Amino acid sequence: MASRMNCSVQNTLSLLNPSHLSLRHRASRFSHRPLRFYSAPNPSRGALFCTCSTTSGESFILTTPLYYVNAPPHMGSAYTTIAADAIARFQRLSGKKVIFITGTDEHGEKIAAAAMAQGSTPHDHCNLISQAYKTLWKDLEISYDKFIRTTDSKHEAIVKEFYSRVLANGDIYQADYEGLYCVNCEEYKDEKELLENNCCPVHLKPCDSRKEENYFFALSKYQKSLEETLNKNPNFVQPSFRLNECQYLYVVSGIGIDKDDNGYISALSDEHEQPDLLNAVSSGWPAALHLIGKDILRFHAVYWPAMLMSAGLSLPKMVFGHGFLTKDGMKMGKSLGNTLEPNELVHKFGTDAVRYFFLREVEFGSDGDYSEERFINIVNAHLANTIGNLLNRTLGLLKKNCQSTLVVDSTTAAEGNEFKDNVEKLVDKARMHYENLSLSSACEAVLEIGNVGNYYMDERAPWSLFKQGGTASEAAAKDLVIILETVRIIAIALLPVTPSLSWRIYEQLGYSRDQFDAATWGDTKWGGLKGGQVMAQPKPVFARIENQTEDEDKGAAVGKTVKSKGKKMKQAQQVAGA
Repeated sequence: MASRMNCSVQNTLSLLNPSHLSLRHRASRFSHRPLRFYSAPNPSRGALFCTCSTTSGESFILTTPLYYVNAPPHMGSAYTTIAADAIARFQRLSGKKVIFITGTDEHGEKIAAAAMAQGSTPHDHCNLISQAYKTLWKDLEISYDKFIRTTDSKHEAIVKEFYSRVLANGDIYQADYEGLYCVNCEEYKDEKELLENNCCPVHLKPCDSRKEENYFFALSKYQKSLEETLNKNPNFVQPSFRLNECQYLYVVSGIGIDKDDNGYISALSDEHEQPDLLNAVSSGWPAALHLIGKDILRFHAVYWPAMLMSAGLSLPKMVFGHGFLTKDGMKMGKSLGNTLEPNELVHKFGTDAVRYFFLREVEFGSDGDYSEERFINIVNAHLANTIGNLLNRTLGLLKKNCQSTLVVDSTTAAEGNEFKDNVEKLVDKARMHYENLSLSSACEAVLEIGNVGNYYMDERAPWSLFKQGGTASEAAAKDLVIILETVRIIAIALLPVTPSLSWRIYEQLGYSRDQFDAATWGDTKWGGLKGGQVMAQPKPVFARIENQTEDEDKGAAVGKTVKSKGKKMKQAQQVAGA
């Protein structure tokens, strides 16, 4: 089957240059062309597959998809990027030299159609939507290093160099192609895929019959090498259950190439140097992780690697295909009126809440569901209660009984106390989950640290010990140090997920912004707080989110109390938004 490769090889190299190069917008003769697979001898030129582990100080290159700019960013693209950011932040804490690459794909018929519908030019439309992504990423605290725009002219030199390698290897040729084409999918379809009247099963619109001169890529020439790669490197495609999709669906059946992707190499060349493929590759390629949605897995896990093989370049170390999001158990769509707008969520609930919910509640790699009721319940229970309230009430007791000053080092306070060992085991568990990209499990392990901290507080009841005075009071003061050290460790361990909340916790513990920014994963080791250290005045680090609908219902039932509740609710919302 032949399918359109919207990106052709152009977009596959969109990350070759840090100044936002795109393959598709340039070399227009490759645009809108399906790259067809044909039988050919095994490739004479192999690709290097990097199997080395990434150790401290080495580069860790992480990429998201280049998001299509036919419409403003949605929650699906936000979810991908939040997850990528959490991974990037953890790798930085671990001492890696991270290059986190994201950006926008600005080529295709849908973009031209969207611009026309808005009475705009494609150029102006791309500028507007690309900026919308940058604005949202700022609001979500996305710490990217490179933002690629596929319309940047500086990409062209490296694209041509990559093309020349593939062409020289005899893997791209010109021919006519005729078939049924879906404009929205931006790919040719087999008739057996289509519904009645040749309708696309995804967009439910008739496909157009097209005949055009195209360029074709010899994918089947690399089928054996791709199969060997997947067999010898089982971690190449993750989660592991998606490996079968590549082995038995995309490679063996030879499904054609669709839109999208990637190169991700050009982003590595120095912005001030003349664009050069080898220089870009030497700056850190291959990527440690391509993070993408499961719907475009085959482009990143099969077609792009085949082109890299053709060009004689190393394959990325891992391609991770995550799942989709639903709302209230239903697929989201404008026609259903149930879309989930990330900007609205951030402005309503705050960045920490949005990041935490989706990373904690959606098992990374699987599909996940959003409901506002569950969102509020989870965020309140975990961030406001388990973590925030533990810190607040401990600092309150410290202020009342110890003038907000720690009486001993946290190491001394925990001598002979198995509680410290329990916390350290949970920290190791969280680290392991982060490394394995099990972000939900990592959040769960960190939350469990908060749970054991609350249990310790309730079991020891330092407020009662202080009343007894003498040695009991001294023991209570040590207990507060132990609990505050626990919360300090939580702040570092949860930093990849909730960076602002982690900073607010550190600030409450008397640390400066510079000290917080210099923190590493090594700071999750017990012993950070020192005797004589003065804590800040206690104040909530995460305000509870009030459910407005529930409050209004309760208020209507009790009559006069509605004004009081409404006032408190507004105050709480103001605090949450501050």
